[in-house]
Amino acid sequence: MQRLYINNQHNMINKFQNKYRVSSSRLKNWDYGKNGAYFITVCTKNREHFFGEIVSINNENEMQLNEIGVLANQFWSEIPKHFPFVELGNCQVMPNHVHGILIIDKKNIVDNIVVDIVADIVVETLQCNVSTENGIKNDKMSKISPKRGTISTILRSYKSVVTKNSHYLNTNFEWQERFHDNIIRDSASFERIQNYIENNVARWKEDKFYN
Repeated sequence: MQRLYINNQHNMINKFQNKYRVSSSRLKNWDYGKNGAYFITVCTKNREHFFGEIVSINNENEMQLNEIGVLANQFWSEIPKHFPFVELGNCQVMPNHVHGILIIDKKNIVDNIVVDIVADIVVETLQCNVSTENGIKNDKMSKISPKRGTISTILRSYKSVVTKNSHYLNTNFEWQERFHDNIIRDSASFERIQNYIENNVARWKEDKFYN
């Protein structure tokens, strides 16, 4: 199992090095639907422990997911099913946040058509949840909705489905309004972040989200 993980890690790093290098530092003009790897952190509101707890067993930390934590983990793993242009790096559900790497890989024109169709469905579905009066609210939503095929579209969809299903278990569940993102610029950063996520449970008390 360890050898399989190392091989997968090596393959992912090589793939990043060959295909997803990012040289631009102009984040305000960055297209978050562009091919690349993104380190994402999504927190619960007020960093409340909605996903479970980390316990020490034989001097080793272990993340014990509760039912909502299982949902958060499951729906993250299913992102590529709904957004076929996305690949996943490492992911870890923590007590009050989720760390994960999303890799956008829009290979060709055909894939981009799929991107547009899928993203349009997601945005349209999200907009249907907002009541409209004389089309005013609908018009506002169309202006502020995330652009199709972007990180914002993916995360908005993810947070929405987790919230909907979590409310069957705990009506108090809420996400922090925004999410943290970091564009991964090179293979060294990719490897460092992969390892950070992998070791996040072991180093829980050193995490800035620890409480």
